[in-house]
Amino acid sequence: MLNRKLMAVAFISTLALNSLTCAAQESPSSVTAIDILLEPDTTMLKHAERVNAEHLKVFPKGFALDDAHRPHVTMLQRFVRTSDLEQVYSAANKVFSGSDVAGIKLEAFKYYYIPSKDLGLSGIVAKTTPELLRLQAELIDAVAPYTVPSGDSDAFVTSVDDPVIDPQLIKYVATFVPNSSGEHFSPHVTTGLAPRTYLDKLLAEPFEPFTFYPAGAAVYQLGQFGTAAKKLQDLSFTP
Repeated sequence: MLNRKLMAVAFISTLALNSLTCAAQESPSSVTAIDILLEPDTTMLKHAERVNAEHLKVFPKGFALDDAHRPHVTMLQRFVRTSDLEQVYSAANKVFSGSDVAGIKLEAFKYYYIPSKDLGLSGIVAKTTPELLRLQAELIDAVAPYTVPSGDSDAFVTSVDDPVIDPQLIKYVATFVPNSSGEHFSPHVTTGLAPRTYLDKLLAEPFEPFTFYPAGAAVYQLGQFGTAAKKLQDLSFTP
């Protein structure tokens, strides 16, 4: 009888411990790496998807532009307290609802890439406009009360195969303001990964400029390579 009682206690204790462990594993990080972004119209999407398809032909290990890698124009990347996400959405909504975002005409004018050893993260760059800079400045001010200095891999969307976020990306998000905002802002749509030798040839080719417009706005959680990996909230926006 005593042995059975001891075994029962041990079994219940094991269940409780497993439950606590699972809860700890499933609980969200206290910090979330976010991207407040513009979703481009079909004109830009067609250009980005065409470039991405060419990238995948020469580098199949790259990534496709899918639900975990949404084409977008980043307006602001920040580390924020996860508990404050609802306030972040509300603050960003107020900014967008008071701006004529649908009327912002954007001109794509060149390719670019960020080097990473033998590879490059490529994109299509648009010209900065006064309207974009004003919108970004308002978003920075609106989100500032909920921002924290930095975060770790848990703040991002990761996978079992790729659980550790590149430290350079963490630094990039932490220093987006001021290093990539204001006069340093370069609006662009990421198009994928490819070898630098291939991308150098791409950049040497003539680029035919085209215009496009924002078609939506949202807050995403960032993933590896700074991708828009998980939509957290659509924002008020009237195309």
